[in-house]
Amino acid sequence: MASADDHTLAQSAHDLASALWFGGAVMGVAGVNKSGADLSVGRDRIAVAASAWNRFAPAEWASIATVLATGSQLTRSSSQRLALQQGYASTGALKVGFVLAGAAATAYATFAGQKIAKAAEAAEQRGEPVSVKDATIPTANTPADVAKWQRRQRVAQFLPVLCAAGNIVCNAKLVQSYRVGATASGVLGRLHLN
Repeated sequence: MASADDHTLAQSAHDLASALWFGGAVMGVAGVNKSGADLSVGRDRIAVAASAWNRFAPAEWASIATVLATGSQLTRSSSQRLALQQGYASTGALKVGFVLAGAAATAYATFAGQKIAKAAEAAEQRGEPVSVKDATIPTANTPADVAKWQRRQRVAQFLPVLCAAGNIVCNAKLVQSYRVGATASGVLGRLHLN
């Protein structure tokens, strides 16, 4: 029989979802957004990245939702630790902050990517050539509205990576706080402060 204190399933789902979110964000920055550079037509350089992100979006959002849901479940199961162990609550709060900021950053990066694609399509319909190095880097001849959103996306694309990484680091600290020495130190630290 499974113990009521066994949260292996929730922890596993949380860790796998965190890995998917982080890995997908890194793949997007390092691979997807750069992959269009291999194509000869500027509009296609944007379209290939937009298509890849649209295909990955359901998995990305499912991973973020899973991190939030399982994180909430793991927090509820650690209510005594939150109250007794110094540093546990602040690390947990920081972790929640990373996840919420990461979700917002992911939404903004998605929005910026959509604006790039729409601006490129509109420029092409106006008869303007869409010259870009890749999905996030304009050239000197990139239409102004496309270049504006590319500059924003070039910064925004790194925020989900940083937030997902922060979530993983905080989670590692929380898991390590279950070690006997860390638990004793945290409880004694809490008692000493009171």
